[in-house]
Amino acid sequence: MADSKLPRRSPFAPVVALFVGDASAGILLILVAAAAMVAANSSLAAEYFHLFHGSLVWTPVAKLNNAHLWINDGLMAAFFFVVGLEVKRELVCGQLATAEQRRLPVLAAIAGMAVPAGVYLFFAGGDPQLTRGWAIPAATDIAFAMGVLGLLGSRVPASLRLFLLTVAIVDDIGAVLVIALFYTANLKLAWLIISLLVLGIMTGMNRMKVSAIWPYILMAIVLWYCVLHSGVHATIAGVVAAFTIPMHRRDGNSLLERVEHALAPWSAYAIVPIFGFANAGVAIGGMGMAGITAALPVAIGAGLVVGKQVGIFSSIVIADKLGFAKRPKEASWAEIWGVSVLCGIGFTMSLFIGELAFPDYRELIDEAKIGILMGSLVSAVLGYAILRLTTDHPNDHSADPG
Repeated sequence: MADSKLPRRSPFAPVVALFVGDASAGILLILVAAAAMVAANSSLAAEYFHLFHGSLVWTPVAKLNNAHLWINDGLMAAFFFVVGLEVKRELVCGQLATAEQRRLPVLAAIAGMAVPAGVYLFFAGGDPQLTRGWAIPAATDIAFAMGVLGLLGSRVPASLRLFLLTVAIVDDIGAVLVIALFYTANLKLAWLIISLLVLGIMTGMNRMKVSAIWPYILMAIVLWYCVLHSGVHATIAGVVAAFTIPMHRRDGNSLLERVEHALAPWSAYAIVPIFGFANAGVAIGGMGMAGITAALPVAIGAGLVVGKQVGIFSSIVIADKLGFAKRPKEASWAEIWGVSVLCGIGFTMSLFIGELAFPDYRELIDEAKIGILMGSLVSAVLGYAILRLTTDHPNDHSADPG
C-alpha cells in the first residue's frame, strides 16, 4: 500500500525532460546536428559552407582566416578550459579524488578507448591513409550521453549517472592526451618555450594565491596565442590553463568552482552548439552510397557502437569478478550494459578529432562525419531502448536532480 503514496510519473514527463535537467544540452545538440545536415543538403548549402569556410575580410590572428578555424581553434579552447576546470575539481575533491574512486572509471575509460580504436583499425583494413583516424571513435560526448539519461528521469539509479559522468570525464582526459601526443606536428621550439614560461607564470600566480580571475584570463589568452603558433593544438592551452586556477576555498566556493559555475552554461548552450552546427553539416548528395558505406564511416560507426560497449562493459565485468573494483551500486548488469552502449555517443569530441585526423582531405572528413553521426545515433537509440526496457528502478526518485 505504501507504493500508492509515491508520486505518479506524468505522461508528459518525457516531453518535459527534453527541456530541463540533464537532457536539455543533449537535445540541443541533436537539434543543432539536424539543422546542420538540413542546411548542408538544401538550397542554403553554398551559404552554409561559405559562412564557415569563406575567408574573413579581417582577422586579428592571421593563422585563423575563417570562421571555422576560429571556432575549432579559438572557441573550442574555451570549451577545453571548462573541461579542465571540471577535471581538476573532480581530481582534487570530487569523484576522482581517491584511488578507490578512480579505479573503475579509469579502467572503463581506458578500455572504452582502446577497444573502439582496435575495432576501427580492423574495419579500416590497414589503409595507412585511414590509420590517423583511430582515435575518432574513442571519445564520449558528455552532454549527449547525459541528455539521453535525462530522458529516462528517475528510472536510472543515481550510481549509474555518476558512473557515466566520471567515465566521460576520464575519457576527456584521454582525448586531450591523444590530441597532444598524436595530432601535434611541426613543433616550433621558440613558441613552445614561451608557452611554458607563460604557464610557469600562471602556476606562480596560483602559488601566490592570486584570487582575482582577470590575471588568469589575460595570461590564458597569451598562452593560447603562443600554443596556437607552437604546433601543439591550441585547445590544449585551455586544459593546462584551467589546471592553474586555484582551488583554495575562501568564503565558500573556490575561484575554480565559481569560474566553472559561470562558464559551464556558456560551454553547454553556446560553444558546443556553435561547434556542432559548424562541423556536423555534410553534403550527402555529393557522396552517394559509396561514400556512406566506405571503409571510414563503417570503421567509425563500428568503433562507436560495438567497440565502446564491448570495451566498457567487459572491463566492468572483469573488474567486479576479480574484486579490483565493484560495479555501480544498485545497478543491474542490464542497466550497466545500457550505459556502456550510451558511451558510444561520440559527437563533439569525435567530430573534433576527425577534423584533426584528416586536415588536408575534405572527403575523408565528410565520411568521418557520417560515421560519427550514424554511430552516435545508433548508440543513443539502442542505449535508451535497453535502459527503458530493462531498468529495475521505475520508482527510484533518489536520482532526480535537486
